[in-house]
Amino acid sequence: MHRVTACKAEEDYKLWIRFEDGLEGSVSLGSLLEIGAFKLWRDVREFEKVAVDPATATVTWEGGIRLDPDVLYQDLAGRSVG
Repeated sequence: MHRVTACKAEEDYKLWIRFEDGLEGSVSLGSLLEIGAFKLWRDVREFEKVAVDPATATVTWEGGIRLDPDVLYQDLAGRSVG
């Protein structure tokens, strides 16, 4: 499992992430706004409350939203290869 060491909300529902091996970059999460719990992000202030859970090294928000770090890593790694 890949471990997230830092994250920060950016404009247009993008999320900047850094992993413990040094891979970093931004992923767009705007496409999730119409899905279940992610509707909370329609209020951008809620999206900006992103944090790294120190116990699990995953990206998390209040209300229990968590993103799989392996999926995020593969997204970033796949783009950095090409």
